[in-house]
Amino acid sequence: MSLRRARPDKFTLALLATVALASLLPCRDGAARLFDGITDAAIALLFFLHGAKLPRAAIVQGLAHWRLHLTVFASTFVLFPLLGLALQPLGLALLTPQLYLGVLFVCTLPSTVQSSIAFTSIAGGNVSAAVVSASMSNLIGIVVTPLLVGLLLASHGGGASWRGVLDIMLQLLLPFALGHAARGRIGGWVDRHRPLLGYTDQGTILLVVYTAFSAAVVGGLWRDTPVSALLATLAMCALLLALVMPTLAWTARRLGFSREDEITIVFCGSKKSMASGIPMAKILFAGQLGGLGALVLPLMIFHQLQLMVCAVVARRYATQAAATDDTLEAD
Repeated sequence: MSLRRARPDKFTLALLATVALASLLPCRDGAARLFDGITDAAIALLFFLHGAKLPRAAIVQGLAHWRLHLTVFASTFVLFPLLGLALQPLGLALLTPQLYLGVLFVCTLPSTVQSSIAFTSIAGGNVSAAVVSASMSNLIGIVVTPLLVGLLLASHGGGASWRGVLDIMLQLLLPFALGHAARGRIGGWVDRHRPLLGYTDQGTILLVVYTAFSAAVVGGLWRDTPVSALLATLAMCALLLALVMPTLAWTARRLGFSREDEITIVFCGSKKSMASGIPMAKILFAGQLGGLGALVLPLMIFHQLQLMVCAVVARRYATQAAATDDTLEAD
């Protein structure tokens, strides 16, 4: 992989700049409450637009290729949480308690949408199935992720409560449902202005990151988090990917999926959504904003790592397909 390909994208650089700004100029007191209110409104708008974007046909179509989608969902909402629990002894030994809970939170999140589809396309996979699987994962995740957080993190000292689960239903699922109900009226406008949704995604994430890290910095995040724990977080995120991606490829082959479906399963089943995860964290852990920065830090690390690793894997799949085509043509 060349140095240019390994370079972070503009949004990752914006995230790093936001963390730096929060570290140097954290918002406090009245300003923090103002940013908190603005962030809540931005999150509601974000999920309203996501609901308006999702076609009803995509939900219906999701039932057609059910074996593939069930495999993806099993990886996203079963395999990842089990691995997160299995890595608990290692995580508690190498990470701070908040960072380990952040890794566990990553394991509960739905798949990404845009990047899962993009990498599936690059690798030559089943793009239509990726569109449905990634979209349905995010829809299901609005309900399943808070339930998993309530079960896993609360039992491990994370402080997430069932009240937080109810709050996320009201603050995320309700705007999503209203947006989907309004698709008949505003769906065309949303489809024509999809870049707007991307800016809303990124702007909301940056707002949450700034408020979360401001509270964390005021609470002593960088003072209480050793560099060794940050490096261990990177290593644990890499370990999760290293366990999940080969497992999915092996499982897809054992279940008799085609090569195109295998690619879709690998990319949709191994990714975690920062666009959904950070707003969810903001709502689920609203009572402990001082620790929210450490809780979302593993997600930010996993996000960049999954992009870099999946870029390499996608190109490898594409190269293998090209070599196979050349061999068939030679025959």
